[in-house]
Amino acid sequence: MVEPVLFRWPPHAAFGRAVPKTKFYAHGNVRTALREKFVDEVQRITWAYKLADDTVRLRGSMAVPEIQVFTVETKGVDVSEDVLTMIDKTVQFPIIFEVARGNSVRTVAAHKSLHGTTPAIGQYFTSDWQASEGPRRPLPTALDLPGLYEAILGALLPLDARAGETVLEATERLVRARKLRREISVLEQKLRTEPQLNRKIELRRQIKGRTAALAELTDPAPSNKE
Repeated sequence: MVEPVLFRWPPHAAFGRAVPKTKFYAHGNVRTALREKFVDEVQRITWAYKLADDTVRLRGSMAVPEIQVFTVETKGVDVSEDVLTMIDKTVQFPIIFEVARGNSVRTVAAHKSLHGTTPAIGQYFTSDWQASEGPRRPLPTALDLPGLYEAILGALLPLDARAGETVLEATERLVRARKLRREISVLEQKLRTEPQLNRKIELRRQIKGRTAALAELTDPAPSNKE
């Protein structure tokens, strides 16, 4: 996870409206197990801030008309990603979550595409937990809401974005890197137990190839071969 990230949201963007939990799980297409997890994990949801043209003087777009900030208070130790996804899919705006647990809080968000009837939610990225009353950083400088959304998501990425790379592109690169790490781990486990020399040689070749590909994916300044 990345270093603690808590943003200082503009006071004039404060909304402070409690949202009934049933709004998110009362639909017939929500699995019973997921509904029960929601009830078990979530204490309260507050629509805390609305970042829009009329509150932060930044113009929106079809992709990012507004940015909502939701505070999700936990009943236990945390809130699951599938519960956050349930909330995310119900709201037709990008959301930045602050998950609150006692005196601790973490910032969570995923890239969200509003195309189609149901929003498409990407991979979630989170900061570490930090004290709720700890220091907050100012919002990133941006010319419009899409730029602000990119910058907020970028602060949560566990790797540095490359020059000219969008958050969505960086996310896709990170997903490929994680897949390669899993493959390397499986191959290394096979190598430790493989008795045949020719198979060991082949496994080492596969590990070497994937390790090189992983290094290229995680390099913040890739070679021209990519």
